[in-house]
This record gives sequence, structure tokens and C-alpha cells, in this order.
Amino acid sequence: MRDTATRIYVAGHRGMVGSAIVRRLLAGGCAPEDIVTRTHAELDLTHQAAVQAFFASEQPTQVYLAAAKVGGIHANNTYPADFIYQNLMVQANVIDAAFKNGVKQLLFLGSSCIYPRKAPQPMREDALLTGQLEPTNEPYAIAKIAGIKLCESYNRQYGASHGVDYRSVMPTNLYGPGDNYHPTNSHVIPALIRRFHEAKVSGAPSVAIWGSGTPKREFLYVDDMAAASVFVMNLPKDVYEQHTSPMQSHINVGYGSDITIAAVAQTIAQVVGYVGNITYDPNQPDGAPRKWMDSSRLNALGWQAKMDLEQGLTSAYQDFKHQIGL
Repeated sequence: MRDTATRIYVAGHRGMVGSAIVRRLLAGGCAPEDIVTRTHAELDLTHQAAVQAFFASEQPTQVYLAAAKVGGIHANNTYPADFIYQNLMVQANVIDAAFKNGVKQLLFLGSSCIYPRKAPQPMREDALLTGQLEPTNEPYAIAKIAGIKLCESYNRQYGASHGVDYRSVMPTNLYGPGDNYHPTNSHVIPALIRRFHEAKVSGAPSVAIWGSGTPKREFLYVDDMAAASVFVMNLPKDVYEQHTSPMQSHINVGYGSDITIAAVAQTIAQVVGYVGNITYDPNQPDGAPRKWMDSSRLNALGWQAKMDLEQGLTSAYQDFKHQIGL
């Protein structure tokens, strides 16, 4: 029988974050045969019995829970029931199956949208549950908050008796290789990369951006997020507990500064090589006015983001061209 001492299940390994975590694990010396993955076709994480059977069979010792239904403002507004149901089911099934099959280490990946719409900036971990959420992605945010509380609840009930140590990281807006460049259901950076590329190819005189362009966002390159995830997963338990509390155990992962949507659009246009005009449609929703994470807790633990925005966008554009066969 194989040694299962380092058997790591990456849920969502085909997604942008999950694939980056796999890259990071391999680069860090993890053997490919020690990384367990399943496609959605092979394992539907919303089906409880299938998830329990998978854990019983594979017996992973670590779990990175990066599987999620994700999307931008349009997708969240259009499919709110899908976003809350599917994410709740995936999280509940994976976390409970992990516990029932003896997994002591699990890392849950959340989202910056867990914080109130008008949370003081930059958003600290203690802003959670202090105000109303952004309406355009409230169902998704509720699901992600539930994921944090699932991890905390299993820790509180089973930490001492079973050695359970389930942690949560909250990334800011992510972009990079493996992103979804769908024309309507993607996040802002991949959507703009596609729009500017298509405008360049067609010779369009202008590109219209949703909203006013004034909201500010923080963007983190996905491989930086993967590095932070592995870093947090492998922190000694006493160190992690010194920087968190039993009912506020999540850690923010951000780049360290934010930028207006207008400035991001201009930078993407430059990276893509689009030279036309950029216009804004204030009749479309802006979302939250600002989302900037306070990452001082993670920085104090010894981690910092490395990839600057222009370099990261250049890499993301290369990935987009590869995805469309250029």
C-alpha cells in the first residue's frame, strides 16, 4: 500500500486558483502522485454521498478547498440561486467528508465579498458580519461566510478531541493564468482583456466599460494567491492561532494597494495594444465603491505579494491568447 503521509486533495484543480495551487505544490517539491484531483465530470461535489465515497476511498491528509461557482456582477445578478446553493453544498459536503475521514488539515478559500459593502477601508478581518453586504453578490457572499463558519465550528467542536485544524483565507480580486474570459459571466479583468482584444482585432473606435470607472479594486495575481495558500496551510498551529481567534479565524490575502476601474482599463488597453477611446456607461452597476483588503495580519506572518499589476496583466493576456488559440 502507498504511503499516504503527504496525500493532498485539491478541490477545483481545473479552476484558476486550484490549478495555481497545484503548480505551487509541484514547484515546492510535492510529487505528482501525492496530489489527488477529480474533474467535475468525475465527482460532483454537490452530491453528498459521492463526496463521502471519494474521501473514504482516497483518504487524503490535506485538503485545499478551491472549488466554487464564481462569476462577475452579471453572473451573480443573473444566477443568485445557483451561486448560493452550489457553493453551500460544495463546502458543506467537502468539509464534513474531510472530518469524517480523518483529515486534520483543510484550507478553505473564500472571497473579499464577505465584508460589508460599506466596510471601512482597508477591510480588516474583524469587519466580518458588521454590516449589509453588497446586493449584487450577496448570495455568493453568504455562502462564503458559511464556509468560514463551517471551518470554525468543526475546529471548536473537534479541534481538541480529533486534532481538526481547518483554516480560511480570503483573497482579494484574482486574475491570471486559467481565468474565465467569458464575455458576460467573467470578472472585470478577464472581461476587459477580451473586450479590448476583440476591439483591437475588429478596429473598433471605442470600448464601453460598465459603470462609472470610479470604483477602486485591489487585484492579486493568482500564483501569488497560491503561494499564500500553501504558506498559510503549512504555518505551525500555534503560530496560526496567535494571529487569529476561534470565531474570527480567517486571514486576508491582498496585493497591498488598490486602483480605479478606469486605471485598470487603461492599463489593459496598453498591454493589449488597443489605441481607441474608452467610454463608461454609468447606467450599468458599479458594485461596491471600494474593496481593498487589510493584509497586515498575513504580512506580519511573513508573506508578501510579488507580482506587480502590469507584469501580471501581460501574463494574463498571453494566457487569454493561448486559450483562444493564438
